[in-house]
Amino acid sequence: MIYFVTSNKGKYAEAKAIFGDLVQRDIGYTEIQADTLEEVSLYGMKEVALRQEGQVMLEDAGLFVQALRGFPGVYSAYVQKTIGNAGILRLMEGEENRAAYFKSVVAYIEPGMETKLFSGEVHGQIGFEPRGNHGFGYDPIFYVNGISLAEMDMEMKNQISHRAKSMRALDGWRHKR
Repeated sequence: MIYFVTSNKGKYAEAKAIFGDLVQRDIGYTEIQADTLEEVSLYGMKEVALRQEGQVMLEDAGLFVQALRGFPGVYSAYVQKTIGNAGILRLMEGEENRAAYFKSVVAYIEPGMETKLFSGEVHGQIGFEPRGNHGFGYDPIFYVNGISLAEMDMEMKNQISHRAKSMRALDGWRHKR
């Protein structure tokens, strides 16, 4: 059994569909302001490992928009809370280059080992309008092959998403040992 430290019910549901033997722990941790998701995840895991024993994972993700020079990136959660999808769409007004990608970094630790990191990406573009009722966060404005992530059910999203890729990398590593 793995303890997944997150307060995000959407992240937990996606992860549970991949792992099954997962328990959510909403114990919180400090998310430092850093240049990379890897730095944020490693720092967070140092704090989490002091408070949660056993097999533990956390995940940090970001939306990186090419026309906005990688913004919101590591600040994605804060930007979602403050300006949301409507704010990103306003920033993209008049932009022809709509290329963007989501990146996920999973940090994993268990007794007697150092933190391991696993990452995944999905490339797509920022749409011109939000579409779909599934998912959460930026899913309605992030399109892959003309379909927003919010238009995909969880099974379809978990076939291509950044989070599914990073978590499958962890799952594969665990099963190879």
